[in-house]
Amino acid sequence: MTAYVSLFDLLSVGIGPSSSHTVGPMRAARTFALRLVDTGIIDDVRSVTCSLFGSLGATGIGHGTPDAVVAGLEGLDPETCDPVLVHGAWTGLADSGRRVPVGAVSGARMLARALPRGTRETLRLAGTHEITFHRDDIQLVPQTRLPEHPNALTLAAWGDDAETPLLSETYYSIGGGFIRREGEEAKLASRKPHPLPFGTADELLAICARDGIAIDEVAWRNELALHPDSDIGARVDAIWAAMASCVENGLNTPGMLPGPLGVKRRASLLRAKLEADLPRIDRERSGEWLQAFALAVNEENAAGGRVVTAPTNGAAGILPAVGYYYLRFVPGASAEGMRRYLLTATAIGSLFKANASISGAEAGCQGEVGSACAMAAGALCAVLGGTPQQVENAAEIAMEHHLGLTCDPVGGLVQIPCIERNAIASSTAVSAARLALLGDGTHVVSLDTVIETMRQTGIDMSTKYKETSEGGLAVNVIEC
Repeated sequence: MTAYVSLFDLLSVGIGPSSSHTVGPMRAARTFALRLVDTGIIDDVRSVTCSLFGSLGATGIGHGTPDAVVAGLEGLDPETCDPVLVHGAWTGLADSGRRVPVGAVSGARMLARALPRGTRETLRLAGTHEITFHRDDIQLVPQTRLPEHPNALTLAAWGDDAETPLLSETYYSIGGGFIRREGEEAKLASRKPHPLPFGTADELLAICARDGIAIDEVAWRNELALHPDSDIGARVDAIWAAMASCVENGLNTPGMLPGPLGVKRRASLLRAKLEADLPRIDRERSGEWLQAFALAVNEENAAGGRVVTAPTNGAAGILPAVGYYYLRFVPGASAEGMRRYLLTATAIGSLFKANASISGAEAGCQGEVGSACAMAAGALCAVLGGTPQQVENAAEIAMEHHLGLTCDPVGGLVQIPCIERNAIASSTAVSAARLALLGDGTHVVSLDTVIETMRQTGIDMSTKYKETSEGGLAVNVIEC
C-alpha cells in the first residue's frame, strides 16, 4: 500500500490552535451532525453529549476543543468558517448545573475557573435543527484513554428516551486534522490508485532513479491521478497563498496571545527591529527573518487564526517560514519553485504519517516539529538544486536531531515552548538542507531508519510527555 498522502489532505487549511485538538474534533463533530441528517433522525434529536478522552480531555480547554466541538455540531467547516465564530462557541453556553467539566492539568483548571458565565442554552445542529445544549454537555475525561488512539471523543444524540441514544459514535483525531471513526479508516483522497506508489524512502528513491525524475514529479503525477478534474497547480498555489497570508498577518499583528500565560506576540516586534536595520537585512539578517516568519505563523495559530496544517498546527510555522525564506532570500526563487517545494514536502511528510506518526499525543513533539523540520529541509534542498538522494539526506539530518523531543505544552496551550520550537526548527531545516547539498547524497543513517527510530521512540515515550501537559516544562514552569 502506498504511503503517499495527497498534498490537499496533508496541508489543509484550518484554524488554530491545534490540528489534533481543534481541527480534528471540529471535523468529527461536523461529520456526526451530518450523519444525523443523512440517517434521517435529526428531527428526533433533543440533545447531544460529547466525552473527550485522554489527551483531548487533558488539554482540551487550552486547545479550544470544546469550542471546536460545538462549532462542528453547528455545521461549521474549519477550512471555510470564520475563526471568530468558533471562539467562544462553547464558553458562551450556560451550564445546566448537572455536571462541571474539570481539566486534568493546572492550566486547564485555571482556564475553567476563568470562564465567563454563559447565557446561550441552544445550538442549531447541522445548522438547521435547534436543540438544547449546555456547556456541561461536553465532559473532559482525561484519565480514560481509549485503546486505538490517545485523542478520542464520543458523541451521542439523544431523543425522548433518556436511556438509549439515537446514535452514538466514537472518533479518533489522529494528528494533522485527520479523523477516523471507530471501525473505519481515515477518509483520504490518497486511498485511490496511484501511478507511482511508494511505501518507504528507499522505494521513492528507486522510482526517481528508474524514471529519471525528481521527488516533486512523483508527487505531481500522483496528485494528477488523485484529482483528475482539478487544476492542481492552482490548488497548490492557493495552499501557499494561505501560508503566506498567515506569515504576513503574524508579522503585522501586535499584542498578547489569549490565555492565562500572558505571552506577548514577538513577530511584529522583531519585524519592526529588522526593518529599522535596513539595508543590512538581505543576506546578513536572513536568519533572523526566517525565525520571525516562523514566530508569525505560530502566534497566529496560538491566537486561533487561519493556518495550514504542515503537517500539524503545532508545527505549522516551519514549512511556511522556510518557504518564505526561499522566496525572499534565494536568487532565482519562483512560484514554480514553490510548487516543487510543497510537493516535495508532501512526499516526505507522507512517509512520516504512514510509517511513524505526526500526532503529538501519540509520538511527542518529535512527531510534529521533527516531521515538519524534515519536510522543510528536504523541500528546500530540492528547490536549491539537490538530487533526490540529497533531498532524502536533508530530511534525515533534520529528523535525526529531533528524536526524543517531548510534547509538554505549558498550561495546555500551544504557546510555550511550541512557538519558539518552530523558529529554531526552521533554522535547523535550512542548515540540514545546506549541509546535505555539500555532500553527494550518500550517508550512513537512512531516512527510513530515522523514521522507524522515531516510531519506536514514540512508543517508548512516557504518556506524560505526549501532549497531556503532565510532565516536562508543563509542570516545571511556575504559573503566575
